[in-house]
Amino acid sequence: MTQSTGTRRDGHRPCFRAFDSPWLGALHAAANGWPVFPLRPGGKRPALHGESRCPRTGACADGHAKWEDRATTDPEQIRRCWETGPFNAGIATGPAGLVVVDLDVPKNDKGKKDMPSGMTTFTALCERAGQPVPTTHTVRTPSGGSHLYFRSPEGAQLGNTASKLGSLIDTRAWGGYVVASGSITPQGAYEIDDPAPVGPLPAWLASLLNPARTPQAPPTVHVPRSVPAYVAAALRNEAAAVAGAQEGTRNLTLVRAARALGRFVASGDLDRGTVQDALKEAGEAAGLSERDCTPAIACALDWSITHNPGPTA
Repeated sequence: MTQSTGTRRDGHRPCFRAFDSPWLGALHAAANGWPVFPLRPGGKRPALHGESRCPRTGACADGHAKWEDRATTDPEQIRRCWETGPFNAGIATGPAGLVVVDLDVPKNDKGKKDMPSGMTTFTALCERAGQPVPTTHTVRTPSGGSHLYFRSPEGAQLGNTASKLGSLIDTRAWGGYVVASGSITPQGAYEIDDPAPVGPLPAWLASLLNPARTPQAPPTVHVPRSVPAYVAAALRNEAAAVAGAQEGTRNLTLVRAARALGRFVASGDLDRGTVQDALKEAGEAAGLSERDCTPAIACALDWSITHNPGPTA
């Protein structure tokens, strides 16, 4: 680790700058129990294959495994991966039990450079709540922004947000990731700004990110009489699971439900349109949009139908 030339948001010099390589940053994150996965060298996008190019082997033998599924804390697996290239490191915030508040800075675009920074807006938010700015583990981004790391509330599965707390403030939890300290981009390095322990997400902040959702009535699933009873029960159960899914788990629950029901479409026990309509209604009851539901259901059904045998002659 090397000495820093920067200053923390409290005006004090940090005692170190993070790590000299993304590999060491990945190992540090894993040692904290934060699963990591490789990002493209010098970039912020995952360095893993997409579903359309999935070989269906290895970690994907039972279906395409996304970066959140493949993130690991195994140091040997991390070493083997990083020996193959100078990857940056991503931390899968959901599996890590983290909620990271991303405080950005205004871009230099015309009309935006005079906007208050995310830190300024967040400080004002804390003042309005009558709370101090929380002290917690903080990473400085190459742009001059900050990532504030918090422990996710017990039993909660928060998702990502964009500007929900204010301008230039995003959050990353389930379904999201942050670039680990030690990673390097053309703009600079991600550096530990405050090595304080990761604190709990303040209750007042958690309530803003996860307001109580009005319970929705379970969707009515219309099943043709010709459908076997056990298949009809499976359709109703999967639809109910999707409708009741909490924020941060809704997309995954929807995809799993479509994959589970796809085998009945492949066998001829269910009409594809019946499944799509039931899951779309359930997804919208859970708070997803039609734009969220339709492609996710179609893709998951395509996968399931391809990987399950059809009716025998």
